[in-house]
Parts: sequence; C-alpha cells; structure tokens
Amino acid sequence: MKITFLGTGTSQGIPIIGSDHPVCQSDDPRDKRLRSSVLMQWNDCAVVIDCGPDFRQQMLQHPISKLDAILFTHEHADHTAGIDDIRPFFFRQGDIPIYALPRVIDNLIQRFGYILNNTNKYPGAPAVETHLVDPNQPFTVCEQLIVPVVGQHNRLEVLGYRMESFAYITDIKTISDDEIRKLKGLDVLVLNALREKPHHSHLNLDEAIELAQRIGAKTTYFTHISHHLGFYAEVEKKLPKNVHLAYDNLSISI
Repeated sequence: MKITFLGTGTSQGIPIIGSDHPVCQSDDPRDKRLRSSVLMQWNDCAVVIDCGPDFRQQMLQHPISKLDAILFTHEHADHTAGIDDIRPFFFRQGDIPIYALPRVIDNLIQRFGYILNNTNKYPGAPAVETHLVDPNQPFTVCEQLIVPVVGQHNRLEVLGYRMESFAYITDIKTISDDEIRKLKGLDVLVLNALREKPHHSHLNLDEAIELAQRIGAKTTYFTHISHHLGFYAEVEKKLPKNVHLAYDNLSISI
C-alpha cells in the first residue's frame, strides 16, 4: 500500500491568508500545508480520506486516473468542501462511492443537495453512491477490509480508519480504550497534533505523543498541523525517534 499525504494542515492551511507569522513566511516547502487529506493506493485502487477545499489542487499535484472511494472522517468544511471537484472522476467513471456516518451524509445532503439529491439533478453536477458507515462494523473497498475507529472531536463523533497495519485518525481530542484496542499492531499510525498549547477539540503535541506511545505503532506521523506548532525542521528534532511530522506530498509504502 502506498500512502501519499495530500495535505497536512489545519482548517486555514499554511500560510494563512494575510498572516505575517514566521511559519507562514517560511521558505521550507515542508511548512506549506494544504488542508488535511491522504491518498491510499493498493493494487489498482485509489481511495482518499476526506475531500477538502484544496482537493483540486491536490489531485493536480498527484494525478490519478480514477477514484474508487472517498472516506469521510466528519462533516467540517476543511474535510468536505472539495466534493464538487470530483466532477472529472464522475465524468469518466460514473457515481463516486462515498463512505461516512449517517449524520455526515445528512449534512452533505443539506450543503450539497445538487450532488447528493437525485431529484431535479443539476445537469453537469457530479453524483455519488452513498454508503452509511456503522462505527462497529468493518466494510470493504476494493477487497480491502476497513475498520472504523471512533474518536471525539470535542463532543462531535469522528471516524478514523484502519486498513491492515495502517491507520489514519484526525481531529480527535479523546478516544476510548475500546477504540485504542482496534489500533494495536500497527506499522504506521497517522494522528492529529495541532499545536503545543492545549486546545478544546484537538490533541496538542504532548497529548498526541502520549497517545501515539499508548497505541504503540512502529512509526507515527502527525498531521492537521497549525502554524502555531512551529517550523517543521525545529519540531521534528524534538520528537521521539519513531514519531515524525508529516508534510504535504510525503509518500510512504507499507
């Protein structure tokens, strides 16, 4: 399985529009972060987790001929607002399968009815094939078993996903012991780490390191990173040896 980080930034991305923060002014390409998303490829299958407002730009940087599914973690705009840009895939291959909690599908219907509502469909709009995810029930995409993992984004339930020895979890603040048990034996874990200062709905750096150590993956990468966390080159030096900051366009093989 090949994993490509399409984006590793928080909701505003880095640089933030109009900001003179030193990280936003950095010349290091690892400090430039689009909104968080990851592309997973195995055999002839391509699946993305989340489809934010930078989706078009991300797909131009990492072109794929088809998109087999989108797995949504939750409904916030930085994870869903790019859904209109699936049109080129729809025109080539038809309805695009999407997987999400029922609450998330309902939210997408409200916001993107012209895509998800089949009545009086707007000509030229893309269409999707919706799949409701039961947090307690694994499902398959392209013959790959996918295990949902539940976390709490403040009071909002969000999904992470495990595939074989890889798991992707973002936008969580807490996670139960039962869900952590789903994550044992990982080669690679991706986890959110917003900044050093505590946050009400995201793990900060210390919390993310502690959780990564509890889960015990061979290697952990942090994503959904704010400019307040600091420069990539400086933060990377402070992390445990098996923990790293992810950055846009990083690719790993599992």
